[in-house]
Amino acid sequence: MIRAMIFDLDGTLVQTERLKARSYARAAVELCPFDLDERAVIAAFADVAGLSRREVAQALVARFDLEEVASLRMAEFGVRTPWQAYVQVRLQIYDEMLADPAVLIENQWPHNIELLHLARHNGCFTGLATMSYCAQTTRVLDVLELVGHFDVVATRDDVTHGKPDPEIYQLVSAELGVSPAECLVIEDSPAGVRAAQRAAMHCIAVTTPFTRDQLHEGDLLPARWIVDDPADLLLVVQAMMDIHARAAD
Repeated sequence: MIRAMIFDLDGTLVQTERLKARSYARAAVELCPFDLDERAVIAAFADVAGLSRREVAQALVARFDLEEVASLRMAEFGVRTPWQAYVQVRLQIYDEMLADPAVLIENQWPHNIELLHLARHNGCFTGLATMSYCAQTTRVLDVLELVGHFDVVATRDDVTHGKPDPEIYQLVSAELGVSPAECLVIEDSPAGVRAAQRAAMHCIAVTTPFTRDQLHEGDLLPARWIVDDPADLLLVVQAMMDIHARAAD
């Protein structure tokens, strides 16, 4: 029986993955204004969506040969590695995006947020497990009026290992007091799905333009548990809930 529903944030409740992709792209172009096109970086971001900030930055620095130009900004930010300098450039851009409430409101995923409200209405425990840091998470939840809608919130600040490591889902499960087998995770990225599976939880993936191909081609979940059309989400979730309710009888 499903007693708890745990949501990812970026790409699941709000399209911050799209905003993050743009911020990484604009930061890369700022470092190499004559050699890069934003569209190429955005396309490359799809390969690393859902990974930790460090993993994303390191992958893009290597992919677009940014190490030398990023190293020139290390002293400016007081960091020791090129990928950290790249992150600082990108964070300035991203923070400007998050500072505009209209941007976040325009990029929320209504069907997934509706599921969150429905889960709470039906007495499910609810948790949030995100690889965003606490300050950014708090900002997003505040703008979307979701503060207080989760029984447990866990961010990148709370764990040693990021997704696809299961640590963050294990933490939320423990804090909720609900066994992993009674948890349903709503995710959008392959890394998030793997994290949920490694935590021995059930999972439904709601795809985005950044993750759709990877989720279908990665053979991570049966096709019935991958949702491409948000309008189908509630039906898919109900189907899974029914299966586990019958199994518990």
